[in-house]
Amino acid sequence: PHMAAPGRSAPEPAQWPRLAKLAASACAATVAELVTFPLDLTKTRLQIQGEAGVREHVRRAASQPAHRGMLSTAVGIVREEGPLKLWQGATPAIYRHIVYSGGRMLLYEQLRESVLGRSKDGGSFPVWKAAVGGLVSGALGQFLASPTDLVKVQMQMEGKRKLEGQPPRVRGVHHAFIKIASEGGLRALWAGWAPNVQRAALVNLGDLTTYDSVKHFLLRNATLQDNCLCHGLASTCSGLVAATMGTPADVVKTRIMNQPWDSNGKGLLYKSSVDCLVQTVKIEGFLSLYKGFLPTWLRMAPWSMTFWLSFEQIRRALGIDTF
Repeated sequence: PHMAAPGRSAPEPAQWPRLAKLAASACAATVAELVTFPLDLTKTRLQIQGEAGVREHVRRAASQPAHRGMLSTAVGIVREEGPLKLWQGATPAIYRHIVYSGGRMLLYEQLRESVLGRSKDGGSFPVWKAAVGGLVSGALGQFLASPTDLVKVQMQMEGKRKLEGQPPRVRGVHHAFIKIASEGGLRALWAGWAPNVQRAALVNLGDLTTYDSVKHFLLRNATLQDNCLCHGLASTCSGLVAATMGTPADVVKTRIMNQPWDSNGKGLLYKSSVDCLVQTVKIEGFLSLYKGFLPTWLRMAPWSMTFWLSFEQIRRALGIDTF
C-alpha cells in the first residue's frame, strides 16, 4: 500500500491524475513566468553585451556596445522601446513552460514514485536519487521545448535590433516558427538545443532536487507543517542553487540562439556550445559566464517561489496530494 510522506494530504484522485498534475504544473509556471518575465528579458540583453568582441574577432569590424547594468538596462528598455516591451517574447515563453515545466514535473514525480523509488525509512527520497531525477527530467523536458525557447530569445532581441536600425527578423510567434523552419528546416528549430538542454538539466538539478530535499527535510526534522511557510523556505533555497548552477550554461545558450545563421543552418559566430564557451572566456574572461547572474537570481528566486506556492495550492485545489 502507498505510504504517504510526512505532511501529505489524502491520496490523489484515481481519474486522470497525470493530466491533472500536468495542468497544475503548466498553470503554476504560466503565473510565475508572467510575474517575472521582465527580469528574464533584462538578463537576456545583458548576456548579449560584450558579444561584439566576438564579432570583431570574426569579422574584423564591429564596435563595442555601451555596457549597462541590470537596472539601467531595464530602464533603457522602458525609455527607448516602451514598458510593454519588457514582456516581449512572453508568449513563446509560456508555450515553452507548458511543455517544459509540465513535462519535467510529471517525469520527475514518475521517476520518484515508480522508477527510482523512495527509501523504506518512512518514504524519504535520497538526495542522489533526487539529483538523477532532476537531471533526467530537466534535460528531456527542455529538449522537447527547445523550439519555443529559440523563438523566445529571438523575439526578446527584436527591440534592440530595431533601435540599431536593423530589419526585424520576426513579426510574431507563429511567423518566427515558420520562418526558422522554412529557412533551415525542422532541424533549425532545435538550434542551440545542446546548451539549452545542459542548462535546463543543471537548473532543474538545482531547483527540483533542492526543493524536494529541503521541503521533506524540514517536514521530517522541524516543527513546520506542509504549508506555505515550508514551501516558501524550500523554494528560496532552490532558486539560489538553480541560478548558481545554470547561469554559465544560460549565457552560452543565449549567445548561440541569438547568433546569425547561414543557409545551411550553421552558426556564423560559434561552431558549438564548447566553442562559444571557449571564445567567451578567452575574449571576455571567466566572469563573463556569470553575466546576468543578478537578474537571473532575482528572477529565479521570485519565479521559484511563485511557481512552487502556486503549484502546491493548485494541486490541493484539484484534490491531488502535495508534491
